[in-house]
Amino acid sequence: MKNLTRRSLIATGAVFATGGFLSRAEAATGSIVINIFSAGFIIGVSGGGGTLTLEGNQYPLSVGGVSAGATIGVSGTDLVGEAYNLQNVRDIEGTYSAVSAGLSIAGGAEDAQLSNGRGVLLRLRGRQVGFMFSIDLSGLQISVT
Repeated sequence: MKNLTRRSLIATGAVFATGGFLSRAEAATGSIVINIFSAGFIIGVSGGGGTLTLEGNQYPLSVGGVSAGATIGVSGTDLVGEAYNLQNVRDIEGTYSAVSAGLSIAGGAEDAQLSNGRGVLLRLRGRQVGFMFSIDLSGLQISVT
């Protein structure tokens, strides 16, 4: 009887594990391009746009955000990367937040890994141009337009 119970548990675990892998496989990965302009003195604001390419279709994005903390400067950032775990295009929408510290003078490399409440993961890389010093809490809002 112990062997039967042990085998049942192993078989049940295998079914759940396989089901977990199958549901993750259904999630799509898209490519994303984002252009952000930021300015701030204590309180920072950012805005911009971008494009999500998912399954051969392009979707325009609106990007905005606010930061509070030690922020001063003006910069523009162009980011490219991938968006993971998309069940549909609207999953990209939401607030992406991070605690960050950085300094950019006339150009600097940017790498970011962000996620939203829907489980979408953005892996972005790019270049920041301008002058920006920040030690802040920031939130980035992305929506499909």
